[in-house]
Amino acid sequence: METSKPYEQISSENQELRWQLEEAKETIEAIRTGQVDALVVKDGDKHQLYTLKSADQTYRVFIEKMNEGVATINEDGFILYSNSRLAMMVDMPLDKVIGLAFESFVAEESKEKYRIIIEEGWKSDCKEEIIIEGYDHKQTYCLISCTALELDEGPTLSLIITDLTIHKENTRQLKLQNEQLEDARNLTEKLNNELEETVKDRTKDLLISREHFKLLANHITQMTWTNLPNGEINYFNQRWYDYTGLRFEDTKKAGWSAVIIHPDDIEKTTATFAAALQSGQIFEVENRYRRVDGTYRWHLNRALPLKNEKGEIVFWVGTATDIEEQKRALERKDEFIGVASHELRTPLTSLKGYLQLMNLYNKDEIPPRVSQYLSKANESIKKLQNLVDDLLDVSKINAGRLNYNIDVIEIKPVIDACVENAVHIYPAFNFEVHNDTDFIIKGNAERLEQVVMNLISNAVKYSPSNNTIIIKSEKQGSHVRVSVTDFGIGLTDEQQYKIFERFYRVEDKKYMTSGLGMGLYISSGIINIHNGKIGVKSEPGKGSTFYFDLPLVE
Repeated sequence: METSKPYEQISSENQELRWQLEEAKETIEAIRTGQVDALVVKDGDKHQLYTLKSADQTYRVFIEKMNEGVATINEDGFILYSNSRLAMMVDMPLDKVIGLAFESFVAEESKEKYRIIIEEGWKSDCKEEIIIEGYDHKQTYCLISCTALELDEGPTLSLIITDLTIHKENTRQLKLQNEQLEDARNLTEKLNNELEETVKDRTKDLLISREHFKLLANHITQMTWTNLPNGEINYFNQRWYDYTGLRFEDTKKAGWSAVIIHPDDIEKTTATFAAALQSGQIFEVENRYRRVDGTYRWHLNRALPLKNEKGEIVFWVGTATDIEEQKRALERKDEFIGVASHELRTPLTSLKGYLQLMNLYNKDEIPPRVSQYLSKANESIKKLQNLVDDLLDVSKINAGRLNYNIDVIEIKPVIDACVENAVHIYPAFNFEVHNDTDFIIKGNAERLEQVVMNLISNAVKYSPSNNTIIIKSEKQGSHVRVSVTDFGIGLTDEQQYKIFERFYRVEDKKYMTSGLGMGLYISSGIINIHNGKIGVKSEPGKGSTFYFDLPLVE
């Protein structure tokens, strides 16, 4: 059993511990304030000297492990200390770096900035971006940070050099992405298609996530709206209000009126919108919107219906995309096509006349080879003449000047004449004709023949493996429908949507075709002037049926 110590002994030991504690506190404070350079510590029977200068080994290891370059320079700019990272940045051995002037590693274009920051660094902490150039002449964008230090050896300047290569690359990538984002603003059709697909996939989510939709809509460059199945508009994005300068109530009451839409575009816009609401098909129209400053700009309006699981329309989502610049570019293009086509007609006519004279020269017999060349030249001129005529038609359609005589005619002779021509032009194809009834219409026979021949030509062109073409005329209500059916490569939904646009050509990787993509656009213009309708029904890999409907004469 341990005996208790006397009180006097315990009090003495306690006092001794207090003195040791006070001495430890004073020692720590002296170390902290820099009043002590070394400590003598008893180790067993020996005493050992510990210098505080040897304690910087830990910090040296830390500095060596840093990703940044570290250097200490004197007042003359010479390197007194450098870590390995800096030596790697300048591609030199560490022992070669120490003793050199730091400025020798600064690229010529950064020397002036370096001198300024070094001068400033002796006064206060500072930093600046400069370019470091290594022994291998490789340049590195760096951030140099300066801090003045007072050492035993005298005043020094501590430099921390941070490699900005990754940061600069990220900045470059960000700038590139911003430029791509700016370019993407012009890809309106792609954006609309993507929006259409996104809306289809997210219909259920949109029903319960309207706020998410608003957030998205308010951050796109297009004007966006939603409307109920009856056509009542119940939402506009912020872009709409910024563009029109109107409030929601003002716009809701105005609808498709002259407050927003150009007076010349109101009738077409309202009629197209009403037809889309009734049919449930995509609404699309080009019109001019009045901006807050009173000017008008062309926009492409597209809206698609969002349906529930039962196929019922829940609401519509619409966008209005600024196409003013595209319109101006097309006008300039159309003007050039018109001028170029007219300029080409004169030399073509002269060349055709010269070839005819060569065929009749002195009524002598022309050598067979020369006659063959003349025949090929005439064929080429005919193709070129057709191309110029198509360009002129496109120019006239766009200018609203495609005018010709309209008479009461029979459609049967028009189709028969086209079939007769097609049999001679395409002898390898089998033409199945259903054209027994003679329908009376108002039209221009020559222009309608142009349309039918274009449909037959396309059917032949896109039917590389099946040579059967069906040509049919039949009554549909108060109209006659003329159709041309092939069993060729067919069209996707997207191709069907674009097929009547000017200069659009169907691209097929397995089957290449020639042409400028003007035939169907011209055909569409001709049928429109006849107060008719042109369309297509198709399925990829199974063929297509192109048709046009014309009003019957009672």
